[in-house]
Amino acid sequence: MAAKRLTREESRERTRDRLLVAAAELFAERGVNGTSVEQIAERAGYTRGAFYGNFEGKPELVAALLRQRTRQEAEEVAALRAGAGSFAETMDRLRVWNAERARHLDQWFALRTELSLYALRNPEARPIVGESEAATRLLIESAVSADFARREVTPPADPAFLALIVHALEDGLLLQRFLSPEGTSDEVVVDAVQLLMRAWTALSAAESP
Repeated sequence: MAAKRLTREESRERTRDRLLVAAAELFAERGVNGTSVEQIAERAGYTRGAFYGNFEGKPELVAALLRQRTRQEAEEVAALRAGAGSFAETMDRLRVWNAERARHLDQWFALRTELSLYALRNPEARPIVGESEAATRLLIESAVSADFARREVTPPADPAFLALIVHALEDGLLLQRFLSPEGTSDEVVVDAVQLLMRAWTALSAAESP
């Protein structure tokens, strides 16, 4: 059977996806500033012209990569939460998800670090990276608020602030997992979030009139 002929839009989308995958790999290996447009195009199997047919330059590609990864993570976490009957069930699903993510921790950590360094060295890129971070915190805030509502408990602080704590804790724990894996399991982030939620729930109960 002959392969289905792609529409122009489908072909363009496939090209963009391959360029983004190639860029993510190269950024993790060589850094954002150490990777050229030509190297990205070559890794993806395209020409320099194909790159510029989809992106104005590397800054635009970095922005697209950040938005793509934020969207993918949001979709994955939403799928984990869908149909979960309790917070405990959601945490069990997150354990499996984190164990799978741990298999690619080196690449994930390298890419995240390189994107942060890119924002540090290129001030014009900071709003783009910040936008991605804010979207992740918003996702966490939604999950935290939903769990407190399910427990019929008033959060002990603004859920946005609690989400910031969770997000920063996740970053720190994954850094420790990467640099010093002894004593930190693949499930360390989930264990920490469960502990925090129990502590925050108890604090809310103690402060309630």
